[in-house]
Formats: sequence, structure tokens, C-alpha cells
Amino acid sequence: MPRRVLEGNVVSDKADKTITVLVERRYMHPVYKKYIKSSDKYTAHDEANQFKSGDRVSIIECRPLSKRKRWAVITGDEASNEAEKPAVKKTPAKKTPAKKTTAKKKGA
Repeated sequence: MPRRVLEGNVVSDKADKTITVLVERRYMHPVYKKYIKSSDKYTAHDEANQFKSGDRVSIIECRPLSKRKRWAVITGDEASNEAEKPAVKKTPAKKTPAKKTTAKKKGA
């Protein structure tokens, strides 16, 4: 079963090696068809204490690290590797030949 990856803003970094991340999501009400915004706070493990309040981070589900901490912070590189996204084929950019310019010399 794949691990969940969420994205949110850091709202607290006061604890050692722990940050609090606010994750907001929007969903449509089943009857009224209006969009509702809901938010959840998750405590995540930040080993190096590198994230501060206001940073945008990705968190991934992990084993229980403490009583309430079940998420770990991942960086942008790890987030793209962990999240299972379909592979997109990239076409190589076509190289255009450089135009040669000749400098005209004016004789006196």
C-alpha cells in the first residue's frame, strides 16, 4: 500500500526535531455542490530542524515516532520519487544550428 504524501504550511517549529504542518483541502458538498475548505494539523519529524514557520513542505506517512507523530518531512527531490505519479515521456529539445554572421570590414 503506498504511503500518503501531503503538502502544507509549517505553523510551528518550537519543538525539537518536530514541526506542525497545516494541510488545507477543498472538497465539494455532496448535496449543495458548494466547495468547502477544511484543514488538519499534523506533527511531522524534522531531523535537521531546517524548516521554519511559513515554509511550504511535503510530508509522508511513516511508522509511529511518538504519541502523536506519524509523519516525516521530505524534500522536493524525495517527494517526487515517493509519490507515485505516471511517467511522462519528455521529448528532447530540437537543437537549431547557430547562425553564422560575417563581420564586414570597412577599408579606408
